[in-house]
Amino acid sequence: MPSRTPYLAANWKMNKTVAEASDFVDTLLPRIAATQSDVVICPPFLALSEVVERSRGSAVTVAAQNMHEAGSGAYTGEISAAMLLEADVDAVILGHSERRQFFGETDEALSRKVPAALAAGLEPILCVGETEEARDADQTAAVLTGQIGADLAGVDHAADLERIVIAYEPIWAIGTGRTATPEQAQETIAFIRDLLRTLGAGADAVRILYGGSVKPGNAAELLSQPDIDGALVGGAALDPEDFAAIVEAAG
Repeated sequence: MPSRTPYLAANWKMNKTVAEASDFVDTLLPRIAATQSDVVICPPFLALSEVVERSRGSAVTVAAQNMHEAGSGAYTGEISAAMLLEADVDAVILGHSERRQFFGETDEALSRKVPAALAAGLEPILCVGETEEARDADQTAAVLTGQIGADLAGVDHAADLERIVIAYEPIWAIGTGRTATPEQAQETIAFIRDLLRTLGAGADAVRILYGGSVKPGNAAELLSQPDIDGALVGGAALDPEDFAAIVEAAG
């Protein structure tokens, strides 16, 4: 089985000014200087360039929180892959549950966004996950099968599939204080890995993250599971000390 480097991503969502972003990076970097993990910060668009510059030469790379699939055009308020590349961004979150819930992000749109990111040389962090209603109705497997099949429909080659990071984020555990147990998270992420095998991916090389109220207190147990390769961290990623503790928990 290929060795998978742990991947810890801080999704700041709509938080932090440019000045606050600078202070965060300056505090975080000394704490994680010895890490062997891949550490990714996902700031708001206006802070991308500042975080890139502050992080050069460190373990930290930078991801955007969204992008449009078109190269340019009449899409007011959107950002293209070329614009992200100009800012020296390495990756982009696609399909976050909040984008799906509040901004009408569809699997059809993601089927275009994922290959567009890959074609530009950006690493997609594709988010998938079920609602509380779907979990209570025992529909988790059906929801994930539908999302992953649709979102990756435009990705033709196994080598491209291996360049994608998957983030499993049970929607019922995001911002609610509820967290899937390590056993629940492991079971579901192992199911996602099996789904990737059916698509022809080198599934054992794909990094699959857990996202959903990850904190310093539960990170080590979650990250010790065999199929959980890291975390997409929300609230706890706003504090550099908390996020550093989560990075340290990955070993």
